[in-house]
Amino acid sequence: MKSKNHVLDVWGDLACFTRPEMKVERFSYPVITPSAARGIYDAIYCKPKEFRWQLTRVEILAPIFYISLRRNEVKDKMSIRSVQSWMTGSKEPEPLWADGDKRILGTDQKGRTQRQTMALRDVHYRLHAHIRAWPGFENELKGMDEQFERRASHGKCVYQPYFGCREFPAYFEHVGADEDVSKLQRNLSMNLGFMLYDVFDLSKPGTCNAYPAISLFQAKIQNGVLMVPTYESRDVIKTMREDI
Repeated sequence: MKSKNHVLDVWGDLACFTRPEMKVERFSYPVITPSAARGIYDAIYCKPKEFRWQLTRVEILAPIFYISLRRNEVKDKMSIRSVQSWMTGSKEPEPLWADGDKRILGTDQKGRTQRQTMALRDVHYRLHAHIRAWPGFENELKGMDEQFERRASHGKCVYQPYFGCREFPAYFEHVGADEDVSKLQRNLSMNLGFMLYDVFDLSKPGTCNAYPAISLFQAKIQNGVLMVPTYESRDVIKTMREDI
């Protein structure tokens, strides 16, 4: 049994899908990445032990425009071990301080830094994806499809979807596969080179402490459409890291 093709119209004021080679300043790809699109579907309906989302197609419904921003970002990162200790109750949660005086921080150094961001503005995409059930859950595929449709058609989500950064919210609408595509940017064709496919190993069910496993693919926009190969395809270059 094969899952239905689930189609979402997604749009927002700002978006940033950062290129991995940009170490300090953020510079966005000109179009949403498969991992960011998967994150939008996950925000609506996600059962990682039972299935994952496979993006197949991105239709670009608005011209590509960049905007330059300067944003405050925290310097430190929260460790997985700290979060796990808070979840088990063995330690009290401790915040990451972005700003404050010496009495609070214990130092004159700020916990934030200003970084330049080349983001996208006024983005609008139509996403196509289907559910890939994990072994043992294939018979529940019909129920999964129906549950996603109910949630998406009523605007329900576990958390607010976003375009690359959480401060860039993504709004969505569940539409039919044959919905009007008159806004499709048919004059837009470009070779994007290697694009980030995903940051996790999609060949097996994920866990909350799964290690990163970066994958890439050669991305091309043709007549306003970015076609996305399946994760198992030879077109997707995978790097597995089991020893971190």
